[in-house]
Amino acid sequence: MSSVLNYPTDNNKTASKNNSVILVFGSFSRTTNIWPMRKIIFLFLALQISGCGIVKKKTTYSNERKITVSSSEPKPKRPVKTPRKRTPATTPSVADNIISTALTYAGTRYKYGGTTKRGMDCSGLLYVAFGEHNVQLPRVSRDMAEEGKRVKINKVAKGDLLFFKTKKRGKRINHVGMVVTVDDDEIKFIHASSSRGVIVSSLRDGYWNSAFIKATRVL
Repeated sequence: MSSVLNYPTDNNKTASKNNSVILVFGSFSRTTNIWPMRKIIFLFLALQISGCGIVKKKTTYSNERKITVSSSEPKPKRPVKTPRKRTPATTPSVADNIISTALTYAGTRYKYGGTTKRGMDCSGLLYVAFGEHNVQLPRVSRDMAEEGKRVKINKVAKGDLLFFKTKKRGKRINHVGMVVTVDDDEIKFIHASSSRGVIVSSLRDGYWNSAFIKATRVL
């Protein structure tokens, strides 16, 4: 009895390969060639491996800083206008007004009983100066001395009256002047001198200082 040996043929080999593909990839409904599939699997795995090695860097954005650069040349400042302080106007006192009127007669010659710029005596000068500002005084010096109140010589002020006795043998007041300034205890007064007419003198003068009797205030 002769035995028949079955050697694998090419067709058998192909069938065997196809069976192996069916076993590994049971999801396929039909048999396919294994070599193209291996290449696809290899590429797929290679992409997965390379993808795992890539580390994505997080991009962080810092808060934006706004930098303002000022101009190198500073802007000129406008000058500040300082309001000027107004000095309040002072109203001249009655004494100032009377003194101003009396000074307008400075230089007028002496005339006994005179009351004009043609000639004046001491009491006539003050009678006119005070009278122009509605202050009535007696006409003669001895009667003027009875008006107002007496003040100490270190308390006299502008507008006060100074009385003198110029006659050595006389006992009565016979001359009068009006204080125009008091500066550092120097008292100056306006009067009508019999020798020089209407002038301003100082009570420091030896003659008038020795003839001085008293001072009075009528304003």
